[in-house]
Amino acid sequence: MALPTMVAAPQSLLLRAALPPKSLKAGVPSAIDLEDMVLTRFYAELPSRFAWFAASRWYELRLSWYTADKGLWGLVLTIGLVITTFGLALQAVFAHQDDRRNLTCLARNVYFEARGEPTAGQYAVAEVTMNRKASGRYSDTVCGVVYQKNWDRLRKRYVGAFSWTELGALPAPRGEEWDRAWKVAEAVYYRREAPALEGALHFHATYIKPDWARSKRPLARIGRHVFYE
Repeated sequence: MALPTMVAAPQSLLLRAALPPKSLKAGVPSAIDLEDMVLTRFYAELPSRFAWFAASRWYELRLSWYTADKGLWGLVLTIGLVITTFGLALQAVFAHQDDRRNLTCLARNVYFEARGEPTAGQYAVAEVTMNRKASGRYSDTVCGVVYQKNWDRLRKRYVGAFSWTELGALPAPRGEEWDRAWKVAEAVYYRREAPALEGALHFHATYIKPDWARSKRPLARIGRHVFYE
């Protein structure tokens, strides 16, 4: 059987078929569109890329663990555990020392300012001390509050915030009164009881009338002391 003869297409038709139709030229993406397409694809593949990276790193870590010397790893972990434990223990020791120092200052203030006063009066003196520490207008430590000195324009010298700190050397506190002052200081320092004088920052003995008391609001009179905001 004879095969049909192939008829060659005119060259003009071939060229026309190779060129894109005019209607398609308007749909050719610009450089900005191509960049947007690349960024969109990149962000779409980002989670899978991250997951692959994390999985590969985890595999390498496990491989290193299984192939490494376990004795060396155990030694490193043991040393790290010892250092961490020592650091925590050292921190606890310093915290205990700070608490002990603050309690001593607070108890001395109660002892020398309110020795012989009723228990409520001793609690009030301790509360004034702690209120000053928390107010932000005084030192941020108990000892700093107790031994703080302010400039007195009349006397032209620094004056202690609590009168007993002006007396120089004092006999060491001891006896039942010291034990009582220490218990009061602990109760107020660790907030074992609700405060009785919320916001009290000042007090003075009943037998004096300082000028600063005129501008303060009195809160209570307990024993031989008057307390103010």
